[in-house]
Amino acid sequence: MSQMSLKKIVVIGPESTGKSTLSKALAKALHTVWVPEYARAYLESLGRPYAEADLLLMAAGQIESEDRLIQQANKYLICDTDLYVIKVWSEAKYGRCHRWILEQIAQRSYDGYLLTGIDMPWQDDPLREHPSTEERRYFYNIYRDIVSNSGRPWATINGNEEHRLSAALDAVSRF
Repeated sequence: MSQMSLKKIVVIGPESTGKSTLSKALAKALHTVWVPEYARAYLESLGRPYAEADLLLMAAGQIESEDRLIQQANKYLICDTDLYVIKVWSEAKYGRCHRWILEQIAQRSYDGYLLTGIDMPWQDDPLREHPSTEERRYFYNIYRDIVSNSGRPWATINGNEEHRLSAALDAVSRF
């Protein structure tokens, strides 16, 4: 299949909103592959607190994973986040985002966004940093602004895992 007819779908949203679970289930339902969030694997193997410079390595790893896995994709490539997540994280933690990350965001193109809502209960995880409802709502609003200004189709995905998968499949079929 040519990459021109392939649809790249990004699952985006705040921490602990079921992005990875949805990405994996959506890829399975669509008989394709998904791109896990590279930052998670990177941080799990880091062995120290991350620094601002690590965000560049996370961004490069996410791009490399996406470019590698697109070769195995069948009609769709499901991406568990994209570089906007690193941009948002960088701006929240350091008050800025590296120019290279912004350039990569401008160069990469996606066909649709699935924005995961904050109606799922928070799951504690040593890599997660913003558990309060106010923080989750704050980041949700940032991601909503990103997808609504992306010029791409997008849908909000809420509910339990089964409902989220059904809503995601419906949205992807409309994209």
